[in-house]
Amino acid sequence: MSRTSLPSWKALLNHAEKTKQSHLNQLFAEDSQRFNKFSIKLPTLLLDYSKNLVTEETMAKLVALANECELETWRKKMFDGERINRTEDRAVLHTALRNRTKKPLLLDGINITDQIESTLAKMKNFSAKVREGHWCGYSGKRITDVVNIGVGGSSLGPQMVTEALKQYSDNSLNIHYVSNVDGTQIADVLRPLNPEKVLFIVSSKTFTTIETMINANTARKWLISSSFDEKAVEKHFVAVSANKKNAVEFGITQENIFDMWDWVGGRFSLWSAIGLPIALDLGYDKFIELLEGAHEMDLHFQQTPLRNNAPVILALLSVWNCTFLGSQSQAILPYDQPLHMLSAYMQQAEMESNGKSVTWDGNPVEYSTVPSIWGELGINGQHAFYQYLHQSNNVVPADFIGSVESVTPIKGHHETLMANFFAQTQALMSGVNEEQVRADLKAKGRVQSYIDKVAPHKVHKGNRPTNTLLLKRLEPRSLGSLIALYEHKIFVQGIILQICSFDQWGVELGKGLANKIEVELHNGIINQGHDSSTRELIKYYQSTRA
Repeated sequence: MSRTSLPSWKALLNHAEKTKQSHLNQLFAEDSQRFNKFSIKLPTLLLDYSKNLVTEETMAKLVALANECELETWRKKMFDGERINRTEDRAVLHTALRNRTKKPLLLDGINITDQIESTLAKMKNFSAKVREGHWCGYSGKRITDVVNIGVGGSSLGPQMVTEALKQYSDNSLNIHYVSNVDGTQIADVLRPLNPEKVLFIVSSKTFTTIETMINANTARKWLISSSFDEKAVEKHFVAVSANKKNAVEFGITQENIFDMWDWVGGRFSLWSAIGLPIALDLGYDKFIELLEGAHEMDLHFQQTPLRNNAPVILALLSVWNCTFLGSQSQAILPYDQPLHMLSAYMQQAEMESNGKSVTWDGNPVEYSTVPSIWGELGINGQHAFYQYLHQSNNVVPADFIGSVESVTPIKGHHETLMANFFAQTQALMSGVNEEQVRADLKAKGRVQSYIDKVAPHKVHKGNRPTNTLLLKRLEPRSLGSLIALYEHKIFVQGIILQICSFDQWGVELGKGLANKIEVELHNGIINQGHDSSTRELIKYYQSTRA
């Protein structure tokens, strides 16, 4: 059954038309308890969603939609390991990776909890050996630098986390990331490093991902050119992969391969051995704290009624703002310097998951699905694109993410940062009308001709929806909760919108074409099947390069 035929969907369409005539200023004026009604306090963070164009009636209708979509049933299916990734016939069990109860979970008759615990124990042992200097390179020198080679979730997830938690690192190792097949990146990373002291982690579920394998082979050649011995690969390379055969053929020994499973999607994989750089950088105990924070959010998501369930509320608000009120993008705006990669991480997590145009059954989607996700650190954004957020005709809902306590307290800095944090959501909500602008200019002694000229340009309509997520402090546990919060939001969106959140066929098409064109670039023969634009671009590239 199409979602549009549900009574709750039809009710929300009618309700949206009425709601569009409302203003947030009016809603706050009418209800002094609005914050208390539309906020959720969790152990590590506060979610305030009162600055959304919603009422208690709106939320009731949205929860009714979630119920008609059988959200709770689907939630149970995911946690129980049913194959909810329909197109690839896979379970979706990233939550099992961080289940700190260690409760047995059977998948195809195999207790995957045992597999997870075995891999965690291996990560603990390995990270300790490297950090304590017991794992040495081919010349007997201790490892000082770790280079993670991966792409997508195999790079972006752990890199976002190590950047966010940099203050918790003892700096016993330098962690680097290579994801771009553009040779400039790996050259820049390797140039200052000593091959005798570098450990490479090749993260690829299939161990065939073209970008990753090109970078891995370049790193391998770089190492062998220094050691003059292919056996050095055993001392300097480990892998995170499900394809042990390919990893061994590369030169990595069986005991240096960490398991990856097909029931873990790349963009949800940092909780697995893909997170090995996190354990190496922060220490295994801090990696476990990250998992514990995520597990706390898993329990909240599983056990809390929908009306007070933070991931459910975030997802329903996204559907409300995008699908019913027509907003086509959403901004992720961290006011915490260590979270500078969070917007990019969320771009992949949400847009690769839910950027779909067909339903589970392969029928065309009849409504807007996920908004485009973008953003930047808050203060930087204020001096770049906030003009657009405040005064353009396009309404962009935004998530503002900050911390009560700074991880780097310098007197006066955090107060200024957070003053901007609180002011921006208030300004986006309230705006300022022309009457207020004129009165302000008059009070400042401006002449009438100036006021008439400038006043229309200073009007801010306000009524721009925002969520505020306020962490007590950015630390491994709270970051784990924050990431899991968004992961579950993505899952709920997919269920409500009736789309498969756990495949990414849109990634595959371009990669397949690139493989064919790469052959043409090598042999100089252009396939006549190309459109005229692509054909002429390749010809120009080849002739100019020659």
